[in-house]
Amino acid sequence: MALTRTLTQLRPIVAALTRHKVATTLIVLQVALTLAVASNALFIVATRVVHLARDTGTDEAHLFVIHNRWKIGREAAQIDADIRTDLDVLRHVAGVRDASPSNSAPLQYASSVAALPTRVRLRPDQTIRPQFAMLSMADDHTLDTLGVSLVAGRNFHPEEVRVTGPEDKAAYPSCIITRSLADKLFPAGSALGRTVYLPTGPSAIVGILDRLQGPLSWTREADGDNVLVPARYVDPQGVMYLVRTKDTAMQPIIAATLKALEARGDIRIIDPVEDVQTLAQTRERTYASDRSVAILMCIVCGSLLLATAGGIVGLSSFWVSQRRRQIGIRRSLGASTGDILRYFHTENFLIVSTGVVLGVLLAVLANLGLMKMLYPLPHMPLYVPLLGALLLWLLGQLAVWGPARSAARVSPVGAIRAS
Repeated sequence: MALTRTLTQLRPIVAALTRHKVATTLIVLQVALTLAVASNALFIVATRVVHLARDTGTDEAHLFVIHNRWKIGREAAQIDADIRTDLDVLRHVAGVRDASPSNSAPLQYASSVAALPTRVRLRPDQTIRPQFAMLSMADDHTLDTLGVSLVAGRNFHPEEVRVTGPEDKAAYPSCIITRSLADKLFPAGSALGRTVYLPTGPSAIVGILDRLQGPLSWTREADGDNVLVPARYVDPQGVMYLVRTKDTAMQPIIAATLKALEARGDIRIIDPVEDVQTLAQTRERTYASDRSVAILMCIVCGSLLLATAGGIVGLSSFWVSQRRRQIGIRRSLGASTGDILRYFHTENFLIVSTGVVLGVLLAVLANLGLMKMLYPLPHMPLYVPLLGALLLWLLGQLAVWGPARSAARVSPVGAIRAS
């Protein structure tokens, strides 16, 4: 019965809306823009939240990084000897499980470390776009230091680890890659034992890691695509020491490692505050801007929704004041409180629905545009704007409830007398 009464009111509702084209159009556009902006913004926030929560695959709770900078004037041979000595010292500190040198560390931006973005090809003459990955130096202790696990193959042998510098272009005969990179390179079969071509030359895949989130690059979705090569990085600027502890209470162990390195402090510079970070601290600092952006976008979306709700309340209240005489006449002719409520809720549903249809189209087009401008942004599933549409329908019905209740309480005699 209520549905029949609602359907009979559609024609007068549409006729009334056509007499208020400007106001109706503004609300429709506001709903459409709110849906388009909020859907894409909240989708970006959701992808960022998932990104921030990703498991690095390492033993984060027991890892810290020392940024060791060499003093000017040290030769490559001296630096290599110094690194070997430092590693021996670090591995004998009480509470240290293992330590290894590297040119990069998990979760740190590639621009702030010596991480090497690289392109991995399946053939030396490959013309199609190669796979992007991050290349890091590793020795036979790196896997145990990071706490990562192999799903196939083996670790590097000590004799495979070679000394390399920033200008060294020699090929690496073997490499270890992450499973995500292996699946992209060889989706139809096992990558173990296959040969890939790095910019320095061919390299055989001897091991596949379950997961390793390495240094962060501009291609954020490729953070898990990493290549480890057997090399000890000799850079006059400095080296990173990755240290894994036996206990999660790392501060005493960090103090002990710094004290052990102080014995040869004349060759290095280490700031105990800026140059020593646990992996948990690195995660906190690296993702601070992402969290701020996510919070800001949520605030913007909330403000848009409140503005839309305010527009609906204002327009509905204005129409109630303009229609008091018509409402009074309808009440005197037998219209019930429910009839008046259904009229305004149906009117609001039609307005919001028109905006939703336009908004879904704008949301999809905006997502396609963002995908072209921001390469890592994935395709937004259709259910995201549809959920946004459902939210706007509910918001619209809640926003119109107050004015509709006010209209339903209009006295027939009072309305006609006031007019």
